[in-house]
Amino acid sequence: MFLSFCIFIVFCAYTSSHPRLIEKDHLSVDFPVCSRDCWGAVPSKDTRPLNKPVPYVIIHHTAIPTVCNTTTRCMRDMRSMQKYHNSLGWGDIGYHFCVGGDGVAYEGRGWNVIGIHAGPANKLSIGICLIGDWRVETPSAEQLATTKKLLSTGVEMGAISSDYKLIGHNQAMTTECPGGALLEEVSTWDNYHPGHVNFRELNKQTKF
Repeated sequence: MFLSFCIFIVFCAYTSSHPRLIEKDHLSVDFPVCSRDCWGAVPSKDTRPLNKPVPYVIIHHTAIPTVCNTTTRCMRDMRSMQKYHNSLGWGDIGYHFCVGGDGVAYEGRGWNVIGIHAGPANKLSIGICLIGDWRVETPSAEQLATTKKLLSTGVEMGAISSDYKLIGHNQAMTTECPGGALLEEVSTWDNYHPGHVNFRELNKQTKF
């Protein structure tokens, strides 16, 4: 059954040095999205296509930068992360999407490109990063709600498998990411998959 959604996308127009948000009805999502053009991304140098639908979604946090609660700050943090990831030779920001404390989803690599966010899991996953340090504190209700809607949208678009497995970064690699408080929250969501996942072995079994 086809579902109709309220449709919003966030674009940025600049008045002096202050961005403002513009709603435009051409994406079928019911949450605010800030495109790469919106937050001022530089062109990607890594556009390897992602084999879809992916079987895994991996949740991250940034730790640094800390949570951004205004769109102006979140846009600045996106540019900062892209600049840092480019300095590592990644060719772009590593994540497919980031979600700010303002409840806006910020487009990183989008749905169609392989990310660089979880080592051997990159070719088998979408990486979604909740901006902030979530080792002790839990993200806001708005930040969590937008993340859930991103997951649903990815399934509807055919980018994420309908029976996908949802895990934290630390279930794929040795890291504190996405933080204990966030992982505890995510462990209550649909499709959460407990335990460590051996992506090196999965890569051997997968034809790309």
